[in-house]
Amino acid sequence: MHAGRQDRLAALRLQIARLDGRSQKTKPLPFGLKALDSYLPGGGLARGALHEMIEAGHASEFAGCTTLFTAGIAARLKGPVLWCLTRRDLFAPGLLRAGLHPDRVIYAEAEREREVLPLIEEGLREKGLAAVVGEVTRMSLIASRRLQLAAEATGVTALVIRRWWTLAEKDLVHLPTAAVTRWRIAPAPSELMPAPGLGRERWQVELLRCRGAEPRTWIVEACDAKGRLALPADLADRPDQAADRRAAAS
Repeated sequence: MHAGRQDRLAALRLQIARLDGRSQKTKPLPFGLKALDSYLPGGGLARGALHEMIEAGHASEFAGCTTLFTAGIAARLKGPVLWCLTRRDLFAPGLLRAGLHPDRVIYAEAEREREVLPLIEEGLREKGLAAVVGEVTRMSLIASRRLQLAAEATGVTALVIRRWWTLAEKDLVHLPTAAVTRWRIAPAPSELMPAPGLGRERWQVELLRCRGAEPRTWIVEACDAKGRLALPADLADRPDQAADRRAAAS
């Protein structure tokens, strides 16, 4: 079947699914951070939907910040989490630090990346799961629409981490998808401590795309042991964090 025709059919199925009432009418998942929740439609992250996460740091092939950001979201959902991947580089203590206990995670390892998207789609059909996380470099518009349809049908949330190893692969993450939201996470300078030591890690969290909201950036403290973000104390009184975005990008 011609790719253009497949694309139109996928779009039509997505429209039909919404019109016939099969999409889940569930309350969004709040971040518990007013700065984000008040900006997102419905007051949080839509459940039963596809969300896309991109690493913006220098070591983007490892997707460290993005993995922890995603783990924090999954941690705040109830139930087991299916994590689909091709590389055994997940650090269980790191997931626990972000609030996601390793006992809740079911790993589905594929030999090739092209097998990951079908694994995600199959996992989304299991209503007993809290979320399905998948690590991929390539995700076409058609494939993302299939994931969105599957998530809407069961109410299971899909969280896709886009990983890349080359500049050519990096360009792929900018292509359009059917994800309800697209995020980009990068490390940001931590607060200077009065004594030698490490402060709580900070991230620059960018909402690149969201249905019903404009792009925006926040500087936040990394997930705690319950998967919750926090607004840094020295930034809490600022109504807009645009200055912090420029500082983190410099």
